Amino acid sequence: MFTGIIEEIGSVKGVRSSASSMELKLAAGKVLRDVAIGDSISVNGVCLTVTTFSKDEFTADVMPETFKGTSLRNLKTGTKVNLERAMAAGGRFGGHFVNGHVDAVGTIKSLQELENALYVTINIPSELSVFFVQKGSVAIDGTSLTVFGITDDSITVSLIPQTKEDTVLGSKKIGDEVNIECDMMAKYIHRFFTKKTETTAKKSLSYDFLSDHGFAD
Repeated sequence: MFTGIIEEIGSVKGVRSSASSMELKLAAGKVLRDVAIGDSISVNGVCLTVTTFSKDEFTADVMPETFKGTSLRNLKTGTKVNLERAMAAGGRFGGHFVNGHVDAVGTIKSLQELENALYVTINIPSELSVFFVQKGSVAIDGTSLTVFGITDDSITVSLIPQTKEDTVLGSKKIGDEVNIECDMMAKYIHRFFTKKTETTAKKSLSYDFLSDHGFAD
């Protein structure tokens, strides 16, 4: 579990990849202060497991499902990445609940500067639009952000100068891919009411119902 408050920008030191998986070697500092083998670190919003580490780098495996469903497949040596350690139970909580399980890869559609803000519009799969509300939360490349605009196939978020400086989002360009994780609470609520509606519909179409309405003897 993460908060979406990026701790540092790391960089890719090496990539060993096959057709559908990869091993990443990442340069880092702050996130390695208390690290142990098996710990979770969010890399551009993807929860990865530390397999080896030293004082200034660590390695992590990217399995086929993650390779296929996230933008990590685009990483190359030298690429900058957002890094965050898993949240501590007694730590401050400045963002929102982030699983590190990416829902989709979006594409940056437009960038608009307005005074001290950078508005970023991202194309998303249309089926995700139900999980967004105005002023709700979303994690973009692991960064907790507020949604300011929603259409059937896009969302708009705003970056303050601090976010532009402290995350990789400040260097993104139109056409770049980003990892999107919808708000966990929105997904749970949507599933609860969807399943409840399905259950109610099944119960209403019973033998007694059909008999009462002349469709069964």
